Amino acid sequence: MLAGADMRKFTGRGRLRLGVEAVPILGDVHARARVLVVEDEPGIVDFVSRGLEAEGFAVTAATDGVEGERLALSESFDAVVLDLMLPGRPGLEVLDSVHRAKPSLPVIVLTARGEVEDRVTGLDAGAVDYLVKPFSLVELAARVRAQLRVLTQASTTTLSGDGIELNLLTRRVQREGETVTLSSTEFELLALLLRHRGQVVSREQILSSVWGYQHDPETNVVDVYIGYLRRKLARTGDPAPIYTVRRVGYRLGRAG
Repeated sequence: MLAGADMRKFTGRGRLRLGVEAVPILGDVHARARVLVVEDEPGIVDFVSRGLEAEGFAVTAATDGVEGERLALSESFDAVVLDLMLPGRPGLEVLDSVHRAKPSLPVIVLTARGEVEDRVTGLDAGAVDYLVKPFSLVELAARVRAQLRVLTQASTTTLSGDGIELNLLTRRVQREGETVTLSSTEFELLALLLRHRGQVVSREQILSSVWGYQHDPETNVVDVYIGYLRRKLARTGDPAPIYTVRRVGYRLGRAG
């Protein structure tokens, strides 16, 4: 087993390099969470599997898209780490299939491609996050934990962050203790942003989650409602903590 994830960073196709990073200890709330790793490179599979196991996760690995899809759909996992370039079945097809069948299952994409268009494609297909190779195991483990926290928060009745508190039962919203009156659509939009606090949510994800339909390149309804939210949440000298991420979407709060 790796000590502190062997303090290593994956540097390329099947190679490891010694580093100086220490891996935080996984809290009890996420201990033994099941993670499915779908990756065809043996070096990466070994690196990621042993490192996540050292963090306290229970890891299952698949080395092709067909087996990865089968495991994701037939077994119970808390998160999936998925490479996009897979034999048997492309990663994007696996991602689409998993997202349709299990929309609440977080999938973190690994990709050798760092172009914005590739990231957007993965997010649009249902990924909750992505990492570009070469990547740090420390960062991967942190992102898995972040997604598990999102799931834990989603099961509660209250969402909060950056001075905003939203009660899912009473549908009451406050910022810094002051009540904010929102329409039903504004409420659902804010809830989505709070559930993904610190993460970028694409316009396409927002359209699908809040309005229930797929991306329409002609509509600006998301931008309009983001504007409504910003105005209602803003306070004198303290604008709403909703940030535009150019060409991608929006983020509530600082990047996590």
